[in-house]
Amino acid sequence: MNRERKTAIFLIASMLLILAAIFFGVLLRGRMTVHMTDFEVHGIDVSHHQKYINWNNVKAESIDFVFMKATEGKHFRDPMFTYNWQSAKEQNIARGAYHFYRPSVYSHIQAAHFIRTVQLSPGDLPPVLDLEKSDNRSKAIIIKGVRNWLNIIESHYGVKPIIYVNKDWYRKYIAGNFDDYIVWIAAYTTYPRPRLSDGKQWDFWQYTDRGQIDGINGKVDLNVFSGSKQDFQQFLMQQR
Repeated sequence: MNRERKTAIFLIASMLLILAAIFFGVLLRGRMTVHMTDFEVHGIDVSHHQKYINWNNVKAESIDFVFMKATEGKHFRDPMFTYNWQSAKEQNIARGAYHFYRPSVYSHIQAAHFIRTVQLSPGDLPPVLDLEKSDNRSKAIIIKGVRNWLNIIESHYGVKPIIYVNKDWYRKYIAGNFDDYIVWIAAYTTYPRPRLSDGKQWDFWQYTDRGQIDGINGKVDLNVFSGSKQDFQQFLMQQR
């Protein structure tokens, strides 16, 4: 076999390997079903990035819950929040609101902003603190501010909030500091299930940011709840 033929075969084989990697990458990171068979309860999380959502179509996809962005920092209110909040309720989808936390803004101001924006009702999920930016603040300042926000929110709504973080941020800020809180973990893999650094069980898992479901144009985050449908009901807000 001459050198030119060997080179051609090598290039073809390399191209096939690349195409196979792309194909399987699309399967894992492209359109992902909301039905991970190991879980009974499935959900999404949305913000203005998803633009207009047809919630009737979303409901038909067997979505059990949705977390939606309400506020960020001191002033920002998600422009789609009111529509999403009302529409999810009309479709009988359990709804939760999250605040995107900015460590550079006083925590009590951020808590007040969220409280002004979000009115919770029986059947809603607890409020969520989304922690993913440091704003160049120290670990001690971040932990102090997060604790204050959580305490204010719990005092107002009468329920412990949920904390959303990825695995690295959980290890750095949450483990050992907020052990008695519900954890919503972001880890984009379907196997194995994510494990937290301290061995604690997560409650919600955001397993991809590239899901596609009817009613939403473009990509959407997909989530599951760790327990059964009956367990899930215990997480919802009760009549005060």
